[in-house]
Amino acid sequence: MSGSRLLLADDHPLIREGLALACRVAMPELTIDSVGSIAEAEAMIARHRGYRLALLDLMLPDARGFSGFLRVQHALGDVPIVIVSAKQQPELIEAARALGAAGYLSKAQPLDETLASLRTILGGKTVFPPANGRVQADVGDARQRISDLSGAQLRVLMALADGRLNKQIAGDLGVTEATIKAHLTAIFRKLGVNNRTQAILAIQPLLAEQADDNQ
Repeated sequence: MSGSRLLLADDHPLIREGLALACRVAMPELTIDSVGSIAEAEAMIARHRGYRLALLDLMLPDARGFSGFLRVQHALGDVPIVIVSAKQQPELIEAARALGAAGYLSKAQPLDETLASLRTILGGKTVFPPANGRVQADVGDARQRISDLSGAQLRVLMALADGRLNKQIAGDLGVTEATIKAHLTAIFRKLGVNNRTQAILAIQPLLAEQADDNQ
């Protein structure tokens, strides 16, 4: 791996600082950029290049399911992304694996385990709890369905899944409603669906709502 920066995205300041401390011990040579949302992460990535690793809280305020992960993944390209979460449901872990995350770590694990996991990931390996094959297959299929989408189309699809109207999406992306409609036409064609509801159903394994407990 190359790069001199690490991106840390978590909306809880105390947890973010604890993770930053662990990262400084494991990777003292890296500059740590800390953010509290997906939008802030995207803005940080746009300002800086040379990321070596990203640590991402799965349930950030402006993300639903894996929509935030997919947005950061698109922005970072091949940079490894590690999800760090209090949620340990098998379906989440296997979705992360199928989507190409470099690891899935628990916020509850001891600091020394986190350090060991980060070093393993920096060595080019992945770190995940045991697998659940069926969940992985479902998510892998959904991931394949969106593989042909452009970055702009992916963002439109994720905004669509969040229940946003065309006008709202256009405002978020700084484009016209006509552009959003053109994106939706292309999205429907690539997904093999006819409308917004079918498009959301096609990627439901990537967006599955989890229990109401906190991150």
